[in-house]
Amino acid sequence: MIRINLLAVERGTTKRSAIIPAAHRVTIGASLILLATVLAVGWWFWSLRQTSQQLDDDIARAEIETQQLRSVLAQVQKFEARKAQLQQRVTLIEQLRRGQSGPVHLLDEISKALPDRLWLTELSQKGQEMTLAGMTTSLTGLSDFVANLESSAWFKKPVDIIDSEMASDPKNGDLVKFSVKATISNPEAPAVPVAGATLTAAK
Repeated sequence: MIRINLLAVERGTTKRSAIIPAAHRVTIGASLILLATVLAVGWWFWSLRQTSQQLDDDIARAEIETQQLRSVLAQVQKFEARKAQLQQRVTLIEQLRRGQSGPVHLLDEISKALPDRLWLTELSQKGQEMTLAGMTTSLTGLSDFVANLESSAWFKKPVDIIDSEMASDPKNGDLVKFSVKATISNPEAPAVPVAGATLTAAK
């Protein structure tokens, strides 16, 4: 009797069929490497594209912010220019205000120096020299006026009487017309803006 071991034949066939040829293994390995490379390159390209998009968005936002900052900067520059103009005006006003205080004090000193029944009809100034003309009812009033001007810190001594003459007035009778010259000594007293002004300050 002949015995055939069928189990052994099946095992051998199974073992032979499970073995992958070497050429096929190389092909499969190369395919896997190629697939991994393609996936890596694709992921890298996608990452670069996302980064580029993010950078484009950042640049767009930066440009918008730059435009806004330029607008704000232009407004600030306009504000600074306006502020400088206003500051110049304020400075000019302060200078004019300080300049006006001199003539006011000067006229106040002259007004204080006027004795009773003496009044001025003309006041003019050239440089630091001031000429005052007026009328009084007596020579005593004229001498008192000159003495009062000399006692003021705003005028230098002496105060000169340029001329004096008698004049007749229908209402006030005989009057003394006079003109005196005084030199301003106070440094805070600038020139009177209007020369030859008429001052009717009667006492």
